[in-house]
Amino acid sequence: MTTKPYTDPDIGKTPQQLFAERNTRVLNALQLKQPDRIPVQLFMSYMLPDMYGVTHQEVQENKDKELELLEKAGAYFQPDIIWGVLNNPYVGTTLALKDVTTKFPGHSGLSPHGSYQFVEDEYMKPEEYDDFIDDPADWAIRKYWPRVFKELEGLSMLPPLGMAAFGTYGISNISFLKIPPIAAAFEALARAADTQAAMDARTQETVGKMISLGFAPPPIAGALVEAPFDLIADLLRGMKNMMLDLRRRPEKILAGVEKVLKFELEYAIAFCKATGLNVTFIPLHRGSDGFMSLPQFEKFYWPTLKTLMLRLIDAGITPVCFYEGTWDQRLKYLAELPKGKTAGWFQSSDIFKVKEVLGDTMCIMGGMRNTLIQAGSPEDVRKFTIELCRKVGKGGGFIMTTTVGEMEGCKPELVKVWVDTTKEYGVYA
Repeated sequence: MTTKPYTDPDIGKTPQQLFAERNTRVLNALQLKQPDRIPVQLFMSYMLPDMYGVTHQEVQENKDKELELLEKAGAYFQPDIIWGVLNNPYVGTTLALKDVTTKFPGHSGLSPHGSYQFVEDEYMKPEEYDDFIDDPADWAIRKYWPRVFKELEGLSMLPPLGMAAFGTYGISNISFLKIPPIAAAFEALARAADTQAAMDARTQETVGKMISLGFAPPPIAGALVEAPFDLIADLLRGMKNMMLDLRRRPEKILAGVEKVLKFELEYAIAFCKATGLNVTFIPLHRGSDGFMSLPQFEKFYWPTLKTLMLRLIDAGITPVCFYEGTWDQRLKYLAELPKGKTAGWFQSSDIFKVKEVLGDTMCIMGGMRNTLIQAGSPEDVRKFTIELCRKVGKGGGFIMTTTVGEMEGCKPELVKVWVDTTKEYGVYA
């Protein structure tokens, strides 16, 4: 690393030059190569509206306002990657279908200055494991969707979806689609599809705009899936019930995660082929040190997660995992993954231990504690940033970012110190 007097090397360069350099820098880090310097990634989230004095709801729902503020923040901080509100792609569809599992600013009782929330509950009853395992699509469309999307309650009146295999004899009963609640549900789906198409176009426009300004696209852009265990725990059973199921219904969990693995793989591979985005983002929630024992991790969590990643890699897709919580006891398992084929974003794990164990296995993302750039001093931020550059950044394969992708509450002046210090001390000799 260099300790020469710092002059921002990006000053005076064209957006085309900046994009080429930044994108190469990020790609090299992802491939465990040593770039010219450590790339810096900012996922602004609700820090973006707070920084410029507008409501969270406005930035969430007004694409022009978000782009305006994102351009300002990019010009001020000058990182390699910068992004706005992470859950923007979902707001339109979930509001259109009256999703009971999510709350967005300005809706469902939240203030316009509130923050996105996920409402966890028991959306799958224990006696429904068999129905889910036998035919997850039928169960999801006729049971789960009517429970979590108020506009789709009419789908509970659909006949078993397997009757579609009855050919001409089954299709002759298609008049059931005219039953008012069912018809209303399909009309709601059509409206939601239009809304989602607009949100997808918004995402593409944002990526294109930021590229035109010289910023690299975020490395999590691609398909989104969960660890098979997490899909059941997060979205269907809820944490408390899933913890009980580990003792009461272990065989149901094992059968369920195998079913989830199958359809998630098919989806992710098809998505990446269709879009050309050869990345799958996998946020991990229930597999960390505090949620289950190592024997439980080895039995219920790791086998299907590992298989998911290995099969994605075989398909030419890079899994990028967010290792939420602390994974210090699980790092040896992650070291089993193929070298240079995955990336890991670490929240509360000992980042220096992560580097020691996984530095030659995967690109490491993270490092900067959100709390430090929320309530620390400029001196402390600078000191810790230099330590990260020298130790975790050693040899490459590191993307500097916050330990949590939601930067709400971070102080702009401390973020500026952090970014500038990384660009000064993160240079490879």
